[in-house]
Amino acid sequence: MNILFDTNIVLDALLDRDSFGENAVILLDAVEQCLLNGFICADSVTTIYYLIEKVKTKAFARQKIKLLLELFEVAPINRAVLEDALVLGFSDYEDAVVHQSAIGINADGIVTRNANDYKKSKIAVYSPSELISAIKI
Repeated sequence: MNILFDTNIVLDALLDRDSFGENAVILLDAVEQCLLNGFICADSVTTIYYLIEKVKTKAFARQKIKLLLELFEVAPINRAVLEDALVLGFSDYEDAVVHQSAIGINADGIVTRNANDYKKSKIAVYSPSELISAIKI
């Protein structure tokens, strides 16, 4: 199952965010165990680095990015993804870009804590708990 991870899920795991971290860590472990093929958007990598560096250190942020690049495939964002995202009608352009990036890699779904942001999605959208149930961990 090819799943694109929304930035918030990755940050939940890496920063062990209250009440969200546990399920996010389970999903990252599922990627590590090859129960899922995990993808992150190219722009998520820089966003994750920036946000981690703000609350931790540069060294910690670099270490986590290295881990992510070992664990996940990177879903590209190109001109077509950006243009297609503009006309999707999503309320948030960033979410539209994530969606189109997922479409571009033929993802089976997106995992996010913000499913309402993907109401117009053409592919499955999972909360972390829904995806955990779907892969029967």
